[in-house]
Amino acid sequence: MNSSPTRQPVTLVTGGAGFLGSHLCDRLLAEGHRVTAMDNLITGSLDNIAHLRSRTDFEFIHHNVTTHIDWSGDLDFIFHFASPASPIDYLELPIQTLKVGALGTHNALGLAKAKGARLLLASTSEVYGDPLVHPQVETYWGNVNPIGPRGVYDEAKRFAEAIVMAYHRYHGVETRIVRIFNTYGPRMRPNDGRIVPAFCCQALKGEPMTVFGDGTQTRSFCYVSDLIDGIFRLMMSGESDPVNIGNPRELSVMDFARTIKELTKSASPIVHRPLPVDDPKVRQPNIGRARALLGWEPQMKLEDGLQRTIDYFATLIQKGVV
Repeated sequence: MNSSPTRQPVTLVTGGAGFLGSHLCDRLLAEGHRVTAMDNLITGSLDNIAHLRSRTDFEFIHHNVTTHIDWSGDLDFIFHFASPASPIDYLELPIQTLKVGALGTHNALGLAKAKGARLLLASTSEVYGDPLVHPQVETYWGNVNPIGPRGVYDEAKRFAEAIVMAYHRYHGVETRIVRIFNTYGPRMRPNDGRIVPAFCCQALKGEPMTVFGDGTQTRSFCYVSDLIDGIFRLMMSGESDPVNIGNPRELSVMDFARTIKELTKSASPIVHRPLPVDDPKVRQPNIGRARALLGWEPQMKLEDGLQRTIDYFATLIQKGVV
């Protein structure tokens, strides 16, 4: 590491205009970092970082990290978050998803090696695929269909983890890997196809709430501020092996739909559609390592986090954005 106590840490966030990346920029600035957000805006939005653009300790660079990253000056930390991250996105952008997982991660690691920076990879619970172990623990290798439609995302992240560990072992680069489970909160895109924005917007607009399959499949949802806290703690820790960050409270998709319907006081009917190919039937993190190594666990109650998220989407609907 080339940082010193007297110098402000310099940090790059790839995918910094995305849902998670923008919240991460907020946290890093609050921690006293000088932050550069890098994004090609395929799925990110400048609206997510509009409140930061006037700050002297923040800058935005429009760049695709699958091409060479030019960087002059010091660099202490790289949070590699660039990637499409919802099924709609990576099914529409399969090649881009694979390229950012492979070439983008390679470029970010090359920069980390050149600058002596520490890199954290935003990996995903999708590396576990449709798991045969429940809840999912970091030592589980996963059950992934590499040639299915979701494989472009799952395998991009699995490759990214492999190359991160290769750079760590072969080149001595300081690396961290977070496996992110379902996360929700303000700045999610209304039309990204994920459960929370879909249910919130459908309920608020009085439209049918679409449940895929019979709704017995489970998900575990972590509020974005809790997730970012875990990620920050992991980057500042000495742990190079993967760590799950997520909320272990598990709900069926049907229970989740009913909760949102109740919180929005919506009269929307719940309708069923066929389950997508390779859709995981269960998803729940084992967060024993995060508790032990980072002293972390989620704080936000589901109902409180959902209310904040519902309020965000309600504002977008009032503005006519949705």
